[in-house]
Amino acid sequence: MKFGVATFITDQGIAPTALGRAIEERGLDSLFIAEHTHIPVDRRSPYPGGGELPEIYYRTLDPFVALSAAAAVTERILLGTGIALVAQRDPILTAKEVASLDLVSGGRAVFGVGIGWNREEMENHGTDPRTRGRLVDERLRAMRELWTKDKAEFHGEFVDFDPVYCWPKPVQRPHPPLFVGGGEAAFHRVADLGDAWLAISLPPEQLGPQIDRLRSIAGRDVPVTVYGVANKPEIIEQYTRLDVERLLFYLPTKPEAETLSYLDRFADAAERFR
Repeated sequence: MKFGVATFITDQGIAPTALGRAIEERGLDSLFIAEHTHIPVDRRSPYPGGGELPEIYYRTLDPFVALSAAAAVTERILLGTGIALVAQRDPILTAKEVASLDLVSGGRAVFGVGIGWNREEMENHGTDPRTRGRLVDERLRAMRELWTKDKAEFHGEFVDFDPVYCWPKPVQRPHPPLFVGGGEAAFHRVADLGDAWLAISLPPEQLGPQIDRLRSIAGRDVPVTVYGVANKPEIIEQYTRLDVERLLFYLPTKPEAETLSYLDRFADAAERFR
């Protein structure tokens, strides 16, 4: 079992350089960070977690800038988006950002992706929430063409470009691993486009049957990373009985001293259950 960290990096918490260095020093294997470009003031979409939307959603740093900063002071940890909102992102620019992160990190980028829940946010990017699933699928396919072809082109319903040159290419071949987030509705996306499933805060008793169903749909042994795990020994113990590759502890967004205390406890738990 591998152990990493999932968090929101904002202007009010620990800096990405200090966070990346601290994670690596404690023997954890990865840093996954969330993305929101903005939060509309007049929002009708309910927060999936229930209640008021936490302020951290308003204040996230750009994930590729933050992860590049962490890459510059680390050598080993994986650097992932958890998750990048592909429905709100230009595929050519995003392909370049992912490949650039992979290059400057020496092949440590992980591209965690999802379709998003905040309809007003995506509408401000010109995305129709009703077709965002098909849009994400096309953009991911287009990005794979850009990463793997010297002269890439794509012609679809939402993405359309004639042959182009686009560098850098990723260090990892054929491209950084795609971790697809979401529940059962995303299983066909995982099967068709993903390298792994990023299961978002799914309790162990629900996760086992879902893993079986996903692998039945995919026809292969899809690796699973669980996002947002609480540091509770009884919960971690249950996950260790499942065929899961990695657990991502949820790290609250705090100043540096408080963050380091959390990371110390995560490292202790990881050592116990490895």
